[in-house]
Amino acid sequence: MKKLTNCKGDPLPIFGKGIVTHCDVEPGAVPFDSVWNLKVLMVSDLSTGSSDIPVPEAGQFYMIRSAKSGVLLGRPISVYMSRKAGEAAHIEFLILKKGKGTQELCALKKNDEVELIGPTGNSFPAPQKTDKVCIVGGGIGVAPVAGFASTLAPKSYDFFASFKSGSYGLEYIKANELTVTTDDGSVGLHGMLPAALTAQTLKEKGYTVLYACGPTPMLAYVQKICLDAGVQSYLSMEKNMACGVGACLGCTITTTEGNKRCCKDGPVFKGEILQFEPPKNKPVFGSARGNDGKIAEFEPDLSVNIAGIRFENPVIAASGTFGYGSEYSTIFDVNKLGGICSKGLTLLARPGNTGVRLVETPSGLINSIGLENPGIEHFIEHELPSMLALKPVTIANLSGSSIETYVDGAKLLDKTAVPMIELNISCPNVKAGGMGFGMDCELASTVTRAVREVTKKPLMVKLTPNAPDLIGIAMAVREAGADAISLVNTFQAMSIDLNTGRPVFDNIRAGFSGPAVKPIALRMVYDVIQVMNKLPESERIPVVGLGGISCWQDAVEFLMAGAAAIQVGTATFADPYTMIEIVKGLSDYMKQKGFKSIKEFRGLAQ
Repeated sequence: MKKLTNCKGDPLPIFGKGIVTHCDVEPGAVPFDSVWNLKVLMVSDLSTGSSDIPVPEAGQFYMIRSAKSGVLLGRPISVYMSRKAGEAAHIEFLILKKGKGTQELCALKKNDEVELIGPTGNSFPAPQKTDKVCIVGGGIGVAPVAGFASTLAPKSYDFFASFKSGSYGLEYIKANELTVTTDDGSVGLHGMLPAALTAQTLKEKGYTVLYACGPTPMLAYVQKICLDAGVQSYLSMEKNMACGVGACLGCTITTTEGNKRCCKDGPVFKGEILQFEPPKNKPVFGSARGNDGKIAEFEPDLSVNIAGIRFENPVIAASGTFGYGSEYSTIFDVNKLGGICSKGLTLLARPGNTGVRLVETPSGLINSIGLENPGIEHFIEHELPSMLALKPVTIANLSGSSIETYVDGAKLLDKTAVPMIELNISCPNVKAGGMGFGMDCELASTVTRAVREVTKKPLMVKLTPNAPDLIGIAMAVREAGADAISLVNTFQAMSIDLNTGRPVFDNIRAGFSGPAVKPIALRMVYDVIQVMNKLPESERIPVVGLGGISCWQDAVEFLMAGAAAIQVGTATFADPYTMIEIVKGLSDYMKQKGFKSIKEFRGLAQ
């Protein structure tokens, strides 16, 4: 099959397979392990079966991911170096280890397979013979411009490289003058790019064209000094991408010529058409950061208070995923958690649902457990003592099928030493035709008020995300006496057996949880807190956020949305250490940002 080309005869991007030939830490990068060198032999075009692979030009990039990837999207990585090897192509990348996708790429081993879409985007235009060339690279942006420099004649250009600390990616550069700056002074000149390159420098050196790639603030600075000095600039831009081939319009940037696609119209643009907007928000820091920008050493206080109950930290094991605490005690130290919600408890013992109970989905889990539990009296006699013996705050999750069963269960729990009750109103009300208590404002208010009247325990009401008026229900349970709210419970979902053509679960519908629900759960928590904050402070109640939380970054997002604490459920099944890692990640984040307590950054997003 003949390869497709554009009107200019340039090859269009292909979907290909590559074999890793090298993956290791890039020397000189600081901190160690922050930048990796990945070399790939691209061997076949999966879309045509051809083994004749195009070689990328300087400035182009690939959408790349492991063939056994755990992420949805490939990551756009600029080409560092490339060369033809028979019909195959050797391609070299420098990768800044940052998020999940790049961490995955940096963990590749020799002979691992990768999938690539590319080469995509345009390339740096060649300078004229009479041009005096200046090339600028900042941080990981040094990769594409270093690759471009290698295509030019040695000593025909000057190269400026700017880093926060250390230096890397300069081995192929044969510049007339190589100038390195570092913010910490570890290599070359002390300072960032302005310490070495200004509009006056451009004029004095007589540069006529400048090529640059780096962080956006640096490129904005380069654009300005080039305009001031009358120097033509070509800037390589970066944007989050989905398709990488110009189809989705997710990577558009604003220019004087209208919106441009970074992946298709770029990533290299004439500097004068770019419109750099100042950042909408500045980085936030806590009270431990002094006027000099330095953060004093301190131990952050992770404790939170919910309805008068103190938790050592805001990480709580969610009901239904952690048993009664002791089940995981041989795997990790459960005493490091802030709290533990018991398995869902009903007045009488329940056998749970029949048939299939679990179905794994991409980034999630559908469950149809059916509140199997030994009953409240059995819990009080057998499980509760061992829960209370643990350091985390014990929370009894109370469920029911009628107002009466909720009330009777609450009466029994009220006589115990359990510190808090979590009232699960996602359950169906048998006397109301099976409608969930949490689906209707009046039902939710009625059951909350009825339980409130029979217990003095702090009452946290757990809401379902399936309610048509979540905010209305949240306000209704608050008015009915709830001391706190936890949300969200699982989302309604289903699965179909391809062999039988029938629903997998006996009840047809089941509860969906896991990382996939996190953005929706976060939005719901944000919405409820936003309305809650409009009330007088004395009338507000705390909101505990849950739904898809699987790392400390997720936890910080929920706290910044205004959550008083967070609960973790399904993620524990994937990695039993998840909650411990979240506690540690929160502490490290607070030290890095100078937040002495959770309250210093809680609700910042509101």
